[in-house]
Amino acid sequence: MEHLDCMECAAKMEGKIREMPSVFFASVSFTKKELRVISKENPDNLIPQLLSVCRTVDENIGIVPPSDKGDFKTEIYEIPTLDCAACAVKLEKLVNRQPGVLSASISFATKTMKLTAKDPDSLIPELTRKCNEVESPTEIRKKQRPTKAQKKSAAKKEASFLERLKSEKSQLTIGGLLFVIGMLMHYQPAGLFAGLASIGDYFFFVSYLILGGPIVYTALKNITHGEFFDETFLMTVATVGAFAIHEYPEAVGVMLFYRIGEYFQDLAADRSRDQIMDAVDLRPEVVQRVTASGTETIPAEEAEVGDILLIRPGDRIPLDGIISEGETQIDTSAVTGEPKPVLAAVGDPVDSGCVNMTGTIRIQVEKVLAESMVTRILDSVENAVASKPKIDRFITRFSRVYTPIVVFVAIAVAVLPPLLFGADWDKCIYTALTFLVISCPCALVISVPLSFFAGIGAASKEGILFKGGTVMEALSNTKAAVLDKTGTLTEGKFKVRSIVKTAGKSEDEILALAAAAEIYSTHPIAQSIVTCANEKGLSLPKLTSMQEIAGHGVKANLNGEDIYVGNEKLLALSGISVPTLPENKEVGTDVYVAKGKTLLGRITISDAIKSDTIEGIKDLKALDITPVMLTGDNEKSAKAIGSLVGIENIHAGLLPEDKLSEMQKVRKEIGSVLFVGDGINDAPVLAGADVGAAMGSGADAAIEAADVVFLNSNVDAISKAVRVARKVIKTAWENVAFALIVKIAVMIMGLLGYANMWVAVFADTGVTILCILYAVRLLRVKF
Repeated sequence: MEHLDCMECAAKMEGKIREMPSVFFASVSFTKKELRVISKENPDNLIPQLLSVCRTVDENIGIVPPSDKGDFKTEIYEIPTLDCAACAVKLEKLVNRQPGVLSASISFATKTMKLTAKDPDSLIPELTRKCNEVESPTEIRKKQRPTKAQKKSAAKKEASFLERLKSEKSQLTIGGLLFVIGMLMHYQPAGLFAGLASIGDYFFFVSYLILGGPIVYTALKNITHGEFFDETFLMTVATVGAFAIHEYPEAVGVMLFYRIGEYFQDLAADRSRDQIMDAVDLRPEVVQRVTASGTETIPAEEAEVGDILLIRPGDRIPLDGIISEGETQIDTSAVTGEPKPVLAAVGDPVDSGCVNMTGTIRIQVEKVLAESMVTRILDSVENAVASKPKIDRFITRFSRVYTPIVVFVAIAVAVLPPLLFGADWDKCIYTALTFLVISCPCALVISVPLSFFAGIGAASKEGILFKGGTVMEALSNTKAAVLDKTGTLTEGKFKVRSIVKTAGKSEDEILALAAAAEIYSTHPIAQSIVTCANEKGLSLPKLTSMQEIAGHGVKANLNGEDIYVGNEKLLALSGISVPTLPENKEVGTDVYVAKGKTLLGRITISDAIKSDTIEGIKDLKALDITPVMLTGDNEKSAKAIGSLVGIENIHAGLLPEDKLSEMQKVRKEIGSVLFVGDGINDAPVLAGADVGAAMGSGADAAIEAADVVFLNSNVDAISKAVRVARKVIKTAWENVAFALIVKIAVMIMGLLGYANMWVAVFADTGVTILCILYAVRLLRVKF
């Protein structure tokens, strides 16, 4: 469920859903934002009715079906005409009320709309029409991603004279010039030019038509749709009221500076948006494709899988591929945040976005542009902002209450003192008008999502991909970091360290038998056994009836006898006793090999700890996060690794399903949990954690299920991600506090007679610009 930010509302929705005739059982979880339904018919068919019932409690609620439900789709659309944060809130509310819409989320930070429906594309014409009735012009279109060259071309396109005349700059210039002339006439020395002051009033009137006309027109149009508390209405009432009490210079001046503030506010927001996207947009314009006659330059999107591309020193690798010729040093910092160059040669995979440093190489394309790393990073940043965090939803709800309250206070300030205490009407009305100017919540509505946008962009430059603002919020509150061992704390590169024989077989025979059983497994431990056998040039026996037993090992058959290769649990399950073996001096994982009911030997395999693991665990502890290890490895090996890296809380010998239950115990004991893993068997735990994180070197299933991805696969990236999340949340709340303190201070000053409309305009648009700049600085902060 989306936009569910009230525990009481969740309880009310649950009660109303249970009253539906076709529903046997319903549960609405506020913490997980989930709705579970058991009904007579397919629950998917009830979604429109469920949505209708839920919206009687909260009209903005959205229901998003699970991702595996093929009947529903979520699409991202652009709204390029969106030029106001308050308008984004208004349109989101409108779209969520339309038939067929399960959920809609509009982000002013990216000018995008995330829409969930059975057929989102078919709803766009009607949604566009409805939005234009409230906010015109509104254009909703399929997400387009112009290249940098196309952006430059569009920027250079010359507008017609009429378009230039209607432009914001022209209105500000002409209106501002007339305002200055009016001011010179109005404030000329008394008696010097008789009647000139009254002529100046006409200049004020014309200037107001130019500057305030579009605002007044929009306000009147919105009133017909019941919108009384948007910024256009507030500015219209404030300035028309100033005219009514003959404060002509102030009425036009406030509108002029409001329009100037809005212009710079939009400019700052647009440039911030472009700056963030340019920082993460590493897509190439063209590539050099190798042909029979040499090389040809083609657009990057035209390159196909299998093409050979030429990459010279200094070039950015354009697409994901494998080196087919040459050797070089690769700078991966743009993708992983890791400054250390990596040596790459023939057969090594390379990611797009990295820079070729030393030698000329050729790569064979493995993924087209739309599927390459550079596009995945861009998608991650764009889509992450579409997921609104709790603070963003809170500010949206707060602004709906805050603005009307300030308006009613303004009315009280204007009316009550003159009626009750005989105060001066003009002074009280003037003070009330300053309240209206200051009541616009734009600073709050813009700065919060922009803080998350900048933070997500900054994190991507460090090789950390967040999949939503909600993930940042959850990560900032994390109390425990639950870590898988293999591939997370260690390199995941296993080697056979020792072989102990027990039943007359040689070490090579035991190794060959184990390799034959593990030859088809993708597990790193199994592969290390096969690699060791191949390096020794051993001939592997042919086994039949091979069966993998999850969390235990492999059972096979050789000439009618059962072969077992796995851990002690497999031996116990098969009724094989383990004789007393020499103490293992090697710290690692023990793999036992048995034939029939006889144990043949033990192979010990160990993994190297990552170079940054010890420092990474220290950083987590410094952030007051408790590190916990969950592993399927044996307890001896796990404790040995734990003592080396500084982890005391260790749970070893776990099956995949055990990890989830152990993680839930950690959550009860310590608090909110971050789980970090890299294997396919980690996917359920990743999905069940408060925040699931995957190492970039891990399995695709784990990366898909994760909320955060560490592209460099470093342990120190975990603490860096927490610092980014906490900094973003802190920045968002600092902006909220700053905006509210300034607005409240100016209101108090107005009541005491020390603040006029000019100060109120600064408290509105000026504060908004400052909040935007403060949020965007996150892009340059080093974490």
